[in-house]
Amino acid sequence: MQKRFSGVVVPMITPLNKDYTVDVTAVERIVTLFAENGIHPLVLGTTGECSSINELESLRLVEAAVKAKGENQNIYAGLVGNQVGDLIIRGNQYINLGADCVVATLPSYYGLTPKQMAHFYKTLADKIHGPLMMYNIKATTQMTIPLEVVTELSSHPNIWGLKDSERDIERMEFLIKTYKNNPEFSYFCGWGAQSAGSLKFGADGIVPSTGNYVPEMYKKLYAAALNEDWKICDTWQNETDIVAQQYQKDKTLGESLAVLKSLMHKKELCNKTMMPPLTEVE
Repeated sequence: MQKRFSGVVVPMITPLNKDYTVDVTAVERIVTLFAENGIHPLVLGTTGECSSINELESLRLVEAAVKAKGENQNIYAGLVGNQVGDLIIRGNQYINLGADCVVATLPSYYGLTPKQMAHFYKTLADKIHGPLMMYNIKATTQMTIPLEVVTELSSHPNIWGLKDSERDIERMEFLIKTYKNNPEFSYFCGWGAQSAGSLKFGADGIVPSTGNYVPEMYKKLYAAALNEDWKICDTWQNETDIVAQQYQKDKTLGESLAVLKSLMHKKELCNKTMMPPLTEVE
């Protein structure tokens, strides 16, 4: 079944100039590289330092990504924040600029009840004039979107899927089994180490941050999955795990992102500059 949203979606780093403005040339370079490898970018995700980038630069980033997109690429734009009205405005701005889908995390200042989580996503879905996906990432929001809330929201005509980064095998397998035959709801695995495993079980797509550095590996991993060549798929999973260890092992999330940018800088893809409060690798 070919769904509207599927495949490899890489949460793209945000390339910055030394003055902390978005490096538009580098955005175009990276999006083009992704297109050459059959990969869709998610701009303004966790890997893209979304919570630290202001409105003006966020709009410049989305505009540049849309301008550079390939014929078969989708541009996903992240929505992160605590002011719901602002998120609605920003989401519609991204859609108007040409983003194909907006991907929203839960507001994270207050702990939310399941009812409040559902109300939040329904509000966004009703008022943003383009496709919306939920983004479950306990590592930054300190909350999990309960399965019953996902079930409730999956029937909303403007909610097209879930990107789930939670490290929970049973949850992952339940969600894939529940939605893999739903043509209007996609499940994306945001747990990089389970990219091959989730695809083997029937996930619609994967969201590996390591794809910023080695997009060609994920092109091969996903192609193997489509061909149901699970031995080759697992081989590429092992290779990407080794790469991920280069920048993730024994580091905080922020530290790992700085090392990732440093690695990409060595490939002349971007500068090492990080948006404060994060700092670049010295």
